[in-house]
Amino acid sequence: MKVDLEEVFITPYFCVFMEERMLSEAFLWEILYKLQAQRDFDAAPQTVMAPSSKNADEATQGTRQVWRPIVLTIIILAAAASYLSYPSPADQIPSTHLAPPRVTCNPNDPVKSVAIIGAGSAGSSAAYYIRRFTQGCSRINLTVYERNPYIGGRSITVNAYGDPSEPVELGASIFVKVNHNLFSAVERFGLSTRDKKGRDEQGNELPDTLGVYDGEDWVFRAGDDITGGWWLTAKLLWQYGMAPIRTRNLMKRTVGKFLKMYEAPIFPFRDLSQAVYDVGLTDTTALTGEQLLRRNSIGEAFGTNIIQASTRVNYAQNLDTIHGVETMVCMATDGAMSVDGGNWQIFSNMLAASGAQILLNTSVTNVAKQDDGRYVVSAKSTHYQSGANDGDTSFTDDSASLNPEPTTYDTIIMATPLQFASLTLTPPPVNPIPEIPYITLHVTLFTSSRTLDPQAFNLPWTSSVPSTILTTTPKGGTAPKLPFYSISTLRILTNPRTGGKEYLYKIFSPAPVDPGWLTRILLPPLSSSYPRNGTYDPRDVSWMYEKVWQSYPVESPRVTFEDVQLDEDGRVWYTSGIEGFISTMETSSLMAMNVGRLIVDGWMSDDRERVEGEPSKGEYTVQSEL
Repeated sequence: MKVDLEEVFITPYFCVFMEERMLSEAFLWEILYKLQAQRDFDAAPQTVMAPSSKNADEATQGTRQVWRPIVLTIIILAAAASYLSYPSPADQIPSTHLAPPRVTCNPNDPVKSVAIIGAGSAGSSAAYYIRRFTQGCSRINLTVYERNPYIGGRSITVNAYGDPSEPVELGASIFVKVNHNLFSAVERFGLSTRDKKGRDEQGNELPDTLGVYDGEDWVFRAGDDITGGWWLTAKLLWQYGMAPIRTRNLMKRTVGKFLKMYEAPIFPFRDLSQAVYDVGLTDTTALTGEQLLRRNSIGEAFGTNIIQASTRVNYAQNLDTIHGVETMVCMATDGAMSVDGGNWQIFSNMLAASGAQILLNTSVTNVAKQDDGRYVVSAKSTHYQSGANDGDTSFTDDSASLNPEPTTYDTIIMATPLQFASLTLTPPPVNPIPEIPYITLHVTLFTSSRTLDPQAFNLPWTSSVPSTILTTTPKGGTAPKLPFYSISTLRILTNPRTGGKEYLYKIFSPAPVDPGWLTRILLPPLSSSYPRNGTYDPRDVSWMYEKVWQSYPVESPRVTFEDVQLDEDGRVWYTSGIEGFISTMETSSLMAMNVGRLIVDGWMSDDRERVEGEPSKGEYTVQSEL
């Protein structure tokens, strides 16, 4: 039988074929030898006698020597074709979850009032989707309480050098195309986005290079185009075999299951734990990332060098502690982007579109149920110290005369982790919300005229340091004695005071950055007057901003998650339970959209009962317009 080499290798189904048929190197050589024999037979006179056994062995060995590099190249390119052509999770976009329910807005209906505590992704999304699900009905009053002086929660920018034209993300930096709520909001509000590449003062792209450092060695390095492409794919496949493809396919299966949470019959869901089970992800959240990779035959080297570098920069956790779903979330990076000027603009626009009353610098202290079933919200004004506009969240009590009057609401949405809310909820939740550990993450932004010193990272002095440095654990398995999770060179700026060119850096670390260490990682200038003993010199850094976040929960394996509904009557709702499942801007928005839909469904059910004069039979779910 004549074998068509192109048919065997150059096909997007090659990897499936390779997995199912247990394709081995010996089998490849058999195919190639037959191909070579077929070509020799076609080209040679028919009178040529068959070679002896010895000659045949020599011919086989020669064929292998000639074809080996060609075979390996073809395998890598074919696998890369499969890797790149497999549909992206971003292509699996839910088409119905934004469709508004069929509601009527009767001017004689009683006004429904909602208090939303928190103006981050969840709080802003809750107001936005309630307004959308009620089709802008004027009989809905929304009030958002936010103790900070800004909208966006953990999505906030600060201004390098205090210059408003140089905003830098201090918190949630990027989102991806599969984040459908954020992506659709960006399009709806006409916000401009950019990829993550930095640019110099002439607008030229800076080298976009990446390296993974374990404190001893560079276990992986990639040149320009670190976000994808044939060369990077081929390099990964050459170094790690089938592990990258198996990881990508596992990620896509995981994301595909998650996307079911946007649509019926899962959406809207009253029980997050049940929803996670229904979409088939409970088995994955029950495992550590390490266990998940092992079950899917993903090699330890790829897991440690590549996947763990991603879990560390995204969630400050190693594979042996983070759960499987969050591990795969770290690998869903297709179409990474951010909003020009700051991602907080998504949430600011959401609140503007909702028409909600926004009370910034206002901290809720008490939420108490009244005899009529409604809730009174008490709050106090907060005075922020200098630097508040740059994300300083320390505050002191202001004059009592500035405190807002207690206000009564029909519905309460807790859009912030309850353990950080510093308020009293009366009565307490039907099922107490457990206090869960959050990661303490230190973010350091600074500018300097000095580049990173290659020798500080065990590189030859003639080498260049990658623009993005990620970290992992060394081969021995013990945590590296590295004082950072990542270091990124974001872009080149012009210092407004000196007019000189400087680099803008961002460091994620488990503890405050030591000034002496900071000096040691920067390349000293040639000036002999400059100290080289690692002591801090004020010329090292021209501008610095430091922030401590309780950034996200410790994403340990688990199979149950906090309640969505906190009371028995459906008047008090909670969005932050989803953070133990997946902690992103998008998932907070998803949970807020879910809560908003449950609330509107409840109102519709109450209105139906009131109009028809008969009790509702079961839950009344509003049909969506497709």
